[in-house]
Amino acid sequence: MTTRPLLAALAAAVTLATATTSAAAAADSTARLAAWGPSMTIGGPNFSNQTIRMVVHSSIAGSSPRITVSNLRGTTPLAVGAVDVAVQSGMATAVAGSHHTVTFGRSRTTTIAAGKEAVSDPIPMSVGAGQNLLVSLYLPKATSSATWHSDAFDTSYLSAPGDHSRDDGDGNYIAARTSWYYLSGLDVVPTSARGTVVCFGDSITDGYNTPIGAYQRYPDDLARRLAAAGTPKGVVDAGIGGNRVLTDVPNIWQGVSALKRFGHDALGEAGVRTVILLEGVNDLHAGVNTAGGPLTAQDLIGGYQQLIAQAHKAGVRIIGGTIMPDNEPGDREAIRQAVNTWIRTGGAFDGVVDFAQAMADPNNAAGINPAYDSGDHLHPNATGMQAMADAVNLQLLG
Repeated sequence: MTTRPLLAALAAAVTLATATTSAAAAADSTARLAAWGPSMTIGGPNFSNQTIRMVVHSSIAGSSPRITVSNLRGTTPLAVGAVDVAVQSGMATAVAGSHHTVTFGRSRTTTIAAGKEAVSDPIPMSVGAGQNLLVSLYLPKATSSATWHSDAFDTSYLSAPGDHSRDDGDGNYIAARTSWYYLSGLDVVPTSARGTVVCFGDSITDGYNTPIGAYQRYPDDLARRLAAAGTPKGVVDAGIGGNRVLTDVPNIWQGVSALKRFGHDALGEAGVRTVILLEGVNDLHAGVNTAGGPLTAQDLIGGYQQLIAQAHKAGVRIIGGTIMPDNEPGDREAIRQAVNTWIRTGGAFDGVVDFAQAMADPNNAAGINPAYDSGDHLHPNATGMQAMADAVNLQLLG
């Protein structure tokens, strides 16, 4: 064979191999479903030469999991020295022998630019529905304010100085927090689940006032309902405490508006087919629209219409949740009622979950049912969260 045909044959082989690899990667990405994925905000603490061990509660069973490490809200590059995934035994203790070193582009270390995220290579392990994993993230250099999710309602563990990512025991983990740091996603090749549902909202969706580490937020309950019905789906909780539809919140850790984050936090999740939108009560409390004027029902409706348009452009169904009762004063209650009437009857959403009706006090439609009240007359307790999940018609989710 002459040189020219040999080079041509080699080039063809490389092209075929590249095409095969790209096709396999594309197929793998298409098949994947998000199994867990908190929305991230700016304003977390700084770290230096420390390992953070966090709990990930998978909503579905699957294989070859990948994790996402986020510097989305960071202002400086994030150096990642090591990442490990293991099965949780209890608290910060891993099941011996279950550790897997996580790589990014086959490298054990990576640097993530400000405003970016890094998705890991597939990890050779299986994950069960409702199983807890420990993800340990070693940060060798001083960070700026962390990209984080403040209200995890789960426990994360901070180490003494050094890389303790592969520790089995918890002896080097000397502090506990109830936030997630930099860790923003878990996706899997599903065992039997079909499609991902994103529950998008504020502190109610986020699970405020639910027991730490009990996984009794309404999205957790919904994932269990779907599994029990024989129609498992990935369920992602994209709630942020204090979040609003129309405007950013002055407390930066409560996130930019739904209008700004919806594309990333909801439509960006792997395999998303349906979004359940429950947000608006914080807009009522703030009482302002995007122009800084007094809030009207039409302002909120206009915000919902923009989110609906974003979802439909992406080929995603969006289910509207009515705003739950909160004993609002007269003017705010009038807006809530007008908005809820539009959600129920306007026909703009692909379906409706009437959370307001399901959660209302039978003796006072403007207030939450005392049996569901966590104590602040707004956020449901564990029983209320289950009632919210039970209010979802599973047929709406496909």
